[in-house]
Parts: sequence; structure tokens; C-alpha cells
Amino acid sequence: MLWYIVKLVILIPLIAGMIWGSLKLSQKMQKRFMAAGAGRSVRIVETIMLSPTQKLAVIEFHGREILVATGRNGMTRLAEAPARIPDDAEFAETFRDGANFAQTLRRIDK
Repeated sequence: MLWYIVKLVILIPLIAGMIWGSLKLSQKMQKRFMAAGAGRSVRIVETIMLSPTQKLAVIEFHGREILVATGRNGMTRLAEAPARIPDDAEFAETFRDGANFAQTLRRIDK
């Protein structure tokens, strides 16, 4: 019985460490592979699960956002719209060089 407890005390932390190490390695490798594909023209903006077999996804492609439904039978395009401007880009444009305070307030009120 003592030998069994000693094995548990040694093996459980060893297995937990291997699990943690494999998760960290997979995160590192995923970042490396994602950086290699940074020049891609397709980007998944958001996904929502509707059921175990169906999902809604917003895909950005060449300045357009496309809403698609995915399921067992494939993908179906539902809607399309111009891509949204990220909040930080809009904020940076609001406070661009040379704009005085009154111009900035008018731009924000729009």
C-alpha cells in the first residue's frame, strides 16, 4: 500500500506537468503558425454556436464582412456588409494631428 501511495505522489505531478507543458507548447506553435499566415485575406471575426451541428460565423474578406451559416451540409452565405472600422482606428482618426478641440468635438458628435 505504501508503494502505491509513493507512485501516486510521484506520477500525478509528473502527468500534470506533462499536460501543462504540452498546452504551453501547443500555444507557442499556434502563435508561430498564425504569424506565418498573417498575409491572408480571410479572417474569422466572430463565431456563435447555434446547436451542436450548426454555427454562425462572420468572415472578413477583402474589406467585406460576410455572415455564413455552417452545418453538416456545408456553408451558406446569409448576408454581406462593409467591414467595420476597429474602435482604436476610429479613435486615432478622431485625434489626428492638426485638429483643434472644436473640430474634434464636431467629429465626435456625428
